Amino acid sequence: MTYLQKPKLHHPALPKNKLGFTRRDYEGAISTLCAGCGHDSISAAIIQACFELDLPPHRIAKLSGIGCSSKTPTYFLGASHGFNSVHGRMPSVLTGANLANRELVYLGVSGDGDSASIGLGQFAHALRRGVNMMYIVENNGVYGLTKGQFSATADAGSTSKRGAENRDSPIDLVAMALQLGATFVARSFSGDKQQLVPLLKAAILHEGAAFIDCISPCVAFNNHPGSTKSFDYVRAHNAALNRLDIMIDREEITAEYAPGETHPVALHDGSRIMLRKVAVEHDVHDKLAAMSILQQRHAAGEIVTGLLYLAEKPDDLHAHLNTIDRPFNALAEPDLCPGSGPLAKFNAANR
Repeated sequence: MTYLQKPKLHHPALPKNKLGFTRRDYEGAISTLCAGCGHDSISAAIIQACFELDLPPHRIAKLSGIGCSSKTPTYFLGASHGFNSVHGRMPSVLTGANLANRELVYLGVSGDGDSASIGLGQFAHALRRGVNMMYIVENNGVYGLTKGQFSATADAGSTSKRGAENRDSPIDLVAMALQLGATFVARSFSGDKQQLVPLLKAAILHEGAAFIDCISPCVAFNNHPGSTKSFDYVRAHNAALNRLDIMIDREEITAEYAPGETHPVALHDGSRIMLRKVAVEHDVHDKLAAMSILQQRHAAGEIVTGLLYLAEKPDDLHAHLNTIDRPFNALAEPDLCPGSGPLAKFNAANR
């Protein structure tokens, strides 16, 4: 598949960061996703976050799996390193790359199907090992590339457009990330750029496994009356995403509201989704409080967004393994193969 490229000419008056780059320097190819897709809003937020952090694009590595979400790295950071892996295997590829070169900034981009189904084991082990990365799941509750089947985050009792009922319990990736040992855990909404950009910046700067579950509406398959992921149902009940039967050009959905408030977000079809931003008084260092607020607000039919948990003394996989500071990919043969003498000494010390 070929992608349309954006014009390379930049207006001379565009704002520049400390490196002399404009926001355009952090963009990628023109998106081929559906008009109005929440994933494009997330891409824009990542571009803004990297621009504001003054990150050199060539020092960033973006990795993904399979799905609509995993296509999005094409649409941002065009001058960065990129690897599109197989379905659900992004975390292990990212882990290997991180071990080989710890000096890069790693962005893992996935979806609810990619991480909560075929890649659930990969998701779990990458977080428990503390791989230094920002792992973002663009969560829309469906398989958008294959006509909107239920993903593992779909609520039990919801129905598809054809009337089939989902009888499986949903997987809450935020709750799993807390239990698995991620040292930065957050949830946000693709339409709330004021909240999402700072969360992305904090996650990128975090030294350890940083996880963000980002609710990202699917404008193609997420709005019909029988689904608990529809925005109509959320208006009266609980955390949900929308499915639309008709795709037309639409403007980006945005939301601005204060911490601690519950805010209805109007969708393209006139329905609403209820969002709740974590209150300022929430102790982000209390993991049990984070788990409790997730359960309480879910029972109240609200989606908790914001930073839920941050470890006070985080570390990463390199600290666990006590690796050297020098990247593995920069080691020469004498460093990697010191000879029989040091090997015999090491083996003797471990007998």
